[in-house]
Amino acid sequence: AELLQWPTFKRCQPVTNVMFLKTHKTASSTILNILYRFSEKHNLTVALPSGDMVHLGYPRLFQATDVEGFKTTGQNFNIMGNHLRFNLPEVRRVMPDDTFYFSILRDPASLLESSYVYYKTYSPAFRNSKNVNEFLSSPWSYYKLDEKDSNIYAKNNMWFDLGYDNNMPYDEYHVQSVIEEIEQNFHLMLIAEYFDESMILLKDTLCWDLDDVVYIKLNARSLDSIQALNSDSKEKVKEWCALDWNLYKHFNDTFWIKILDRMDLKTLYKEVDLLQKRQKELVEVCLLEKKAIDETKIKDKKLKPYQSGHAKILGYNLRQDLDSKTLNTCKKLIRPELQYMAYMYSHQFPNKTSKFINFR
Repeated sequence: AELLQWPTFKRCQPVTNVMFLKTHKTASSTILNILYRFSEKHNLTVALPSGDMVHLGYPRLFQATDVEGFKTTGQNFNIMGNHLRFNLPEVRRVMPDDTFYFSILRDPASLLESSYVYYKTYSPAFRNSKNVNEFLSSPWSYYKLDEKDSNIYAKNNMWFDLGYDNNMPYDEYHVQSVIEEIEQNFHLMLIAEYFDESMILLKDTLCWDLDDVVYIKLNARSLDSIQALNSDSKEKVKEWCALDWNLYKHFNDTFWIKILDRMDLKTLYKEVDLLQKRQKELVEVCLLEKKAIDETKIKDKKLKPYQSGHAKILGYNLRQDLDSKTLNTCKKLIRPELQYMAYMYSHQFPNKTSKFINFR
């Protein structure tokens, strides 16, 4: 099996200094994979977590010293995309002045359900309730403010990731001022529910190629670990996570304005169609089962994704008849996050060892 390159037609220079705020449970692992692949293609430096950290200081506010090699490299990193709690002055110490900033948001109802399953064993608010609907029927019965450091995933987690107080009382004026500040700090907010449209907008904005944003979905859960939210719970989330809900509503609206500023909808969906065709081609060429499978069925332990809470995280098997170049391309597409981070770390810092060595 061999994967042919798709033609590219350059009309501008690709943006290579990019900061992605990796929000939790928003398809952000798939985007990080895209960024890692892009950095390899262009031989770019990535701001990776220092020492034995897997995140850039999360859940406390990011500090420049959380980046491996910051003291010697300074403001010369090209790509930043690992989990951090946004702190613009410190990020600017690491990233060049012309950096493009973007993030991704998700409907707070589906986000909370995903967080509930994924972080159930970590978060006391989730751990002490039977299921997500029970939690949302009476969240203050389970959510304690004195346990807020352990419960960051249980209330307004996107607001928290963006660097703000996820427990602040809802105040319309303050919420609007925060949203305005986010708009000043970020060039683009993508929407998880429109992931393919988001990839086309990102590609077009950054002058990247189609193959730069093509993807195979990572960190997906098995269907039997998804808990269905009842109609009451879906409404309750809008109140319980009012900060996230207003954030999501605003940027869902501006997302479509950003698209229409660049292209009409006919052009957008023509591009989406091309992206999906390329994705199907990759699945056909790369994957043995043509779909995500339970991690117990993954033959190569280096391709097994990290498992968390009650979520069953799926992964992939590669076909065995791939030539070396195609195998390399396919492996990058499905390489789980921790393994890819270890791979990047070993290439950027060949003389250092880290706890990621088990993932190489």
